[in-house]
Amino acid sequence: MIHTPTADRRLFRLAGLLYLIIIACGLWSELAVRQPMLSATDDALADRLFEGDAIFRLSLTADLLMALCDVALAVLLFAILSPRGPLIAALATAFRLVQSAVIGANLLLPYAALHLMQTDPAGPVSVARTLMELHGTGYDIGLAFFGLSCLCTGWLVARHPMFARWLGILIAAAGAVYLAGTALRLLAPSLSLAFSPAYLVSIVAETSFCLWLLVGGRKARSTSS
Repeated sequence: MIHTPTADRRLFRLAGLLYLIIIACGLWSELAVRQPMLSATDDALADRLFEGDAIFRLSLTADLLMALCDVALAVLLFAILSPRGPLIAALATAFRLVQSAVIGANLLLPYAALHLMQTDPAGPVSVARTLMELHGTGYDIGLAFFGLSCLCTGWLVARHPMFARWLGILIAAAGAVYLAGTALRLLAPSLSLAFSPAYLVSIVAETSFCLWLLVGGRKARSTSS
């Protein structure tokens, strides 16, 4: 008989909860706050930054929470996946931790844009906009490390009895999308916008992984000896 201890399922669900927080914070900060601000006119952007827009500050806090949860998630996923391959699991954890560090350090750029406009309202808003755009580039650089983490994680998930093989393949595909997106941002930025729909693969993969963790993984199967 193959059994999954209750403690293991609790570990899965805790990892799923952290993943849910990460997805919610990341998508909200990027799609609901930063992209609309960057698409606004210079005057509108300057006004929001000068006023110390509470939503913008909240988005920075959400990104920080996302990075903190990602550190905890990296450790939990190592505990879950390491039996399938300790070395690959360690690599997945290391790459994920580096991405979290990049995201945390990268938050200085949008905060600098906010600080600049509040201390010098007459200053060029183009500098603040450039800082926010550089934050996007830094985010994509961090995704290169996350992409490698996803490749390792996908390989482990595909071999884990508590996950479906297709889920591991989907996570690995998300990693390939992240790596391609970073490469385009650095080598051919003019193609980045056209590549954006590919990130739907990553959203589906990470959401599926999150939900699978939340339900505690695949039910234990019985086998006869």
